[in-house]
Amino acid sequence: MKAATRLASALPSIPSATGGIARLASGRLRDAQIELAPILSAAGLTIDDIEDRKRRIDARAQIRLLELAARELQDDCFGFHLAQGFELGEIGLLYYVMASSEHLVDALQIVGRYCAINNEGVRLRTSLEHGVAIRFEYVNIDRSLDRHHAEFWLIALVRICRALTDGRLVAKQIKLKHYRQETPLDVRSHLGCEIEFAADRDELLFPSQIGTLPVVGADLHLNKMLLQYADQALNDRASRRTSVRSRVEDQIAQLLPHGKANAEEVARRLGMSRRTLARALSSEGVGFSNVLEALRIALARHYLEEAERPISEIAWLLGYSEISSFSHAFVRWTGLTPRAYRSSNGVR
Repeated sequence: MKAATRLASALPSIPSATGGIARLASGRLRDAQIELAPILSAAGLTIDDIEDRKRRIDARAQIRLLELAARELQDDCFGFHLAQGFELGEIGLLYYVMASSEHLVDALQIVGRYCAINNEGVRLRTSLEHGVAIRFEYVNIDRSLDRHHAEFWLIALVRICRALTDGRLVAKQIKLKHYRQETPLDVRSHLGCEIEFAADRDELLFPSQIGTLPVVGADLHLNKMLLQYADQALNDRASRRTSVRSRVEDQIAQLLPHGKANAEEVARRLGMSRRTLARALSSEGVGFSNVLEALRIALARHYLEEAERPISEIAWLLGYSEISSFSHAFVRWTGLTPRAYRSSNGVR
């Protein structure tokens, strides 16, 4: 029962993202003529994940991909560099809501409210207590495993603030939690200041007066309409958490270790017939077997990142009576054995 509880609690801890950063990184790898499929597989992604722009991906897989891409491209500042070259409009709805706001502080408060639309694994908070402070916090993601993704966010935030105000804003202070010996020269030149690494938080601090700067091209009528779309998008994300699929996932997670994760038992627990369950899932565009396999894949990756957890226990938690059965399934999903996956992700 204790293991089942751990499984159930792990389910909501898999935040998703639109995958825009992962697609930018994949583009750089392709430009360098580096074979993409093995790197994506090591990150827990597929070519379809990247090519289908409507598909959301595991936010942690996006972080892993950036670390792997940096290694392949031999670019120790990959996150910094990746964020400097993309079109801000690729951010999508969230950027256009910000760009139509009246003042910069309005735009920053908007991104704090709606950032989960783009990435459920990062929460932005804006404080006006000691200047204009923009802090980003990770949600159900191990911050210690990330470097390039956080550096991408930093540069992207600075670029957005500069674009919205049409000025070269320079922060009073920048802090990042991960370690670097010093701020790279080209990064310092771009930012106009040093970065304090190994800090207690991830934060950009601007002078107080920048908050009242007007947003160039502000359109309050357009902003009002876009906010309605953003509210709907945010509600869609929330409703996804209470969908039939999510309820089925909750039940599967509890049943997997006992070998009872089948459609009949899940339907019984949800108080419906198997046929009714199939219709309900079909209305959401999925089938039971698809949900079962997708959840197994996500949880397998999640557990393999926990270095102290034996592979034999992972196999049991996922409903496999033999390690070999789990290994064969994992190779089919990712192209790697469980041990190779752990090694490729730096788990020790």
